[in-house]
Amino acid sequence: MDVESCVKKAYEAILNGDYEMAIQRFEEAIELEPDNGAVYYKCSITCARSGKWQKALQYAEKAVQLDAGHEEYGYHLQTVKAKALVSEAAQLLTQSPADIDRALTMLIEASRMDPLNLEALLLLGSAYASLRRYDEGAAYAREAVRLDPEHAAARSLYAELRRKGRALRAYSLRSKRKRNR
Repeated sequence: MDVESCVKKAYEAILNGDYEMAIQRFEEAIELEPDNGAVYYKCSITCARSGKWQKALQYAEKAVQLDAGHEEYGYHLQTVKAKALVSEAAQLLTQSPADIDRALTMLIEASRMDPLNLEALLLLGSAYASLRRYDEGAAYAREAVRLDPEHAAARSLYAELRRKGRALRAYSLRSKRKRNR
């Protein structure tokens, strides 16, 4: 089988919803032409769609290495790297005790790499909320709402952080007034 046939079979598998088979077909094409950046790129996209982020990252890096002139390869690599950072940060936030500072650093980097990554913005909002830094969290939640105005979790998080931020400011103001008496 030649590369073109493997890629065609991969697309047929994708159309049938069989991403595992599609990845296998792309990998067969890679074996036949290991210097073909386009096949690595296509395989990376398929891996990303099926949640295989480490594999997607490896193939995206190889595509850029082989053919750095394609802007879309570089953009895809950035989004895959961002998603990998978000996944790792989410794990840091769920462990006990949570490593919030490290997770925040990773999430900020992920949102810089992929400004459209809604998950990074929502996790940033939640992480800042856990530190009682409501205004910073609200800024990220607001950006998530701006990107997807119909996203219920983003809207809810934004409203909650704004409310808590106002309450915290009001409490601080009352405390300050009592001290000044």
